[in-house]
Amino acid sequence: MIAAAGLDLLVGDPRWCPHPVVAMGRVITGLRQWIEAWAGDRPFPLRAGGFLITFVLVLGSGGTGWLLERLILPPSPLPQPLAALLLVIALASALAARSLRDSVLAVLQVLPDLPSARERLSWIVGRDVSQLDQDGILRASAETASENAVDGLFAPLFWMLIGAGLWKAGFSQGPGPLAMAWAFKASSTLDSMLGYRKERLRWLGTAGAKLDDLLTWLPCRLVLITLPLVSLRWTQWSTTVGAAVVDGSPDPSPNAGLSESIFAHCAGVQLGGLNRYGNTWINKPLLSAQSGKATASGVRRMLDLGLKLEAAWLVVAAGWSFLQ
Repeated sequence: MIAAAGLDLLVGDPRWCPHPVVAMGRVITGLRQWIEAWAGDRPFPLRAGGFLITFVLVLGSGGTGWLLERLILPPSPLPQPLAALLLVIALASALAARSLRDSVLAVLQVLPDLPSARERLSWIVGRDVSQLDQDGILRASAETASENAVDGLFAPLFWMLIGAGLWKAGFSQGPGPLAMAWAFKASSTLDSMLGYRKERLRWLGTAGAKLDDLLTWLPCRLVLITLPLVSLRWTQWSTTVGAAVVDGSPDPSPNAGLSESIFAHCAGVQLGGLNRYGNTWINKPLLSAQSGKATASGVRRMLDLGLKLEAAWLVVAAGWSFLQ
């Protein structure tokens, strides 16, 4: 897992390399077309179809990871160096530290060219960016950096560690780090593609969105309690966590508000406010109101804190493993 994290930071997700999330997206698209053709606009069949998509994709992705684990772990028919390399590459595909960092920095690099920054920002956020000024672009960049740090990095890393823990506990034939990480990535991909409360998706995407919320719940709260330990003085831990919970809890999402809030407090960046989604305006809770507005340096500080916390998680997990 340490090697996979390093590989992710080194190369990210190159476009020339096949990626499991792309395959998951194609399966989702195919199943969605088939189910919508059958269910039409009927809510109950659409909900049932959404459950079927979720079941097939999550079980299939986790099962594929489990089969790969069986193939590349001893006694493997493959040479051990090749088997180890394949496992590292597969694990790295579940992490998104480099791709998140590159995507956010790509927005910052073209500022103050607003049209170019809006275009690049539109690739990574769901809100309407067409009228955002520089302050709005910087705030949106900070919010996606903080929220997606949990979704794209810490949640899959958490489930990798759970899989490794199962193996360490003696369940060597059960799902390991790759199976658990790919199962999570399947639920996350479902939420990103179908988890919208509009038209048919308000029924079709319910199962995937609920599962993603459930699987992200604990990793989000682990980030909440561990990020201050690597970014602030330890004496500030209780007040920082308490303030982040107070600010982030009103958010309708059980995880996004807390994710953004703890990064806002630890990086000293004010987040929240009005966001436009299509023709709808949503007033998000104000986070770390005493801090200044998002700046390019503040966004970079958030990205750096994410990498620092990732390293801390891996060091602690490795230490625990060696002591067992």
